[in-house]
Amino acid sequence: MPYVNVRITKDGVSAEQKAQVIEGITRVLAEVLGKNPQTTMVVIDEVETDNWGIGGESVTVRRARQT
Repeated sequence: MPYVNVRITKDGVSAEQKAQVIEGITRVLAEVLGKNPQTTMVVIDEVETDNWGIGGESVTVRRARQT
C-alpha cells in the first residue's frame, strides 16, 4: 500500500491540476513498481508561502524580490 505525500506551495494550483498529479503518481507507481492503484494513496499538502523557507528566507520574500 504505497503512500506518497506531495508538498507544494499554496498559490493557485487548481483542483484539476491536483487531480492530474494524483492520477500521474498513481499511474507511475503502477507501471514502474507494479503497485495496485486501488491501494495507492497520494496526499497533497498545500503550504502557505510564508511557511516555506529556502536559503534562510520564506518563499513569499523570495518571490517578492523577483518581481
